[in-house]
Amino acid sequence: MSYEEKGTWVYLVIAVVGYTVYLSLLLPQLIGGVPVADVDYVPIMLWTIGGAIVVTIVLRILVEIVFPSESTRGDIRDKEIDRLGTRVGSSFVVIGALGALVLAMLEADWFWIANVIYLCFVLSALLESITRLVAYRRGVPTW
Repeated sequence: MSYEEKGTWVYLVIAVVGYTVYLSLLLPQLIGGVPVADVDYVPIMLWTIGGAIVVTIVLRILVEIVFPSESTRGDIRDKEIDRLGTRVGSSFVVIGALGALVLAMLEADWFWIANVIYLCFVLSALLESITRLVAYRRGVPTW
């Protein structure tokens, strides 16, 4: 497994775990009957995003220590896979921006706007990672 592919696995796992942690901390407030306007989501969101970044860096280093790669330099295939994954994953960033724009126009609560953006960032990371991993296994499509 290449250096880049290992990094993609780490990115995928942390995206799922990070968002799961966020939801596990947020949902008790919503289920507990706290009005959406009073939900204290900002610190939870900031800590889970910051934590995911730190854990990704640490886990990436640990994976490389435990399972060292022959080289950390990507080749042409890695660059093509990266480009494909980024192109596919970017669609959810655009969807999130459009969703947030619509919610802002409807004057929705900031809670919903922030959560739509965060969800689409996570979906983008998932779609990007899955696309890259499929490309590593099956090759880059030549449409």
